[in-house]
Amino acid sequence: MATTEKERAAPPTDKKPKGEGATRKKGKGKGAGGRELVDILPSEPHAGIGRPVPAPRLRDFYRGTVKPKLMTDFGFQNAHQVPTLRKIVINVGVGEAIKQPKALDRVVDELAVITGQRPARKRAKKSIANFGLREGQEIGAAVTLRGARMWEFLDRFISVAIPRIRDFRGLSPRAFDGRGNYSLGLKEQLIFPEINYDMVDQVHGMDVTFVTTAGRDDLALALLRGLGMPFRDAAAPGGARRGGAVGGA
Repeated sequence: MATTEKERAAPPTDKKPKGEGATRKKGKGKGAGGRELVDILPSEPHAGIGRPVPAPRLRDFYRGTVKPKLMTDFGFQNAHQVPTLRKIVINVGVGEAIKQPKALDRVVDELAVITGQRPARKRAKKSIANFGLREGQEIGAAVTLRGARMWEFLDRFISVAIPRIRDFRGLSPRAFDGRGNYSLGLKEQLIFPEINYDMVDQVHGMDVTFVTTAGRDDLALALLRGLGMPFRDAAAPGGARRGGAVGGA
């Protein structure tokens, strides 16, 4: 079969038809809400790679300073009687997840960045027709911190997050539950420096509960105050208000 002049003049090409060795172009993926995922991994290895992980400094401060002081102030004869921090629970309720399930994905990602631990998704225990809620539907997320992560989170919360709260006048000393556990509410997640302001789609609050082994409110107050929690004086103006909600950044 004779070839035309155009076919003889056309340069040879190495293009392959679709389906034969075609490869998909790599691009930036998108996370919840259509946001582009940013590569947060460092380009170079960390300087401390291969070295032992240092102990939490707040735990060392508790063992070396706070614990001996509590034994002297309360007259404990045994070191095991001194109260300590058992766990920290961070809980976020997402009512918008009933109609927008992706809203919960964003909250889970932010909690994981703040705490360094993957949150557990919480489901509704029963159906409520007025709210359009069905049993088993995911409506929140929670993280329980223990051990080194607990001490590291408390250190960052006291040293970095609390000073970023707008119009902060101290934590209420009246938010204990009677068994030595303290709860407070945060209005914004932006007080944590790990959160990128430009990537936040919606501002939400969270509840933080500090569970101790004290068993008494006065002993738990002395423990948390010794660790650096900035409680306001109950006799000061506004100190007698009930609850532990504080503002945002």
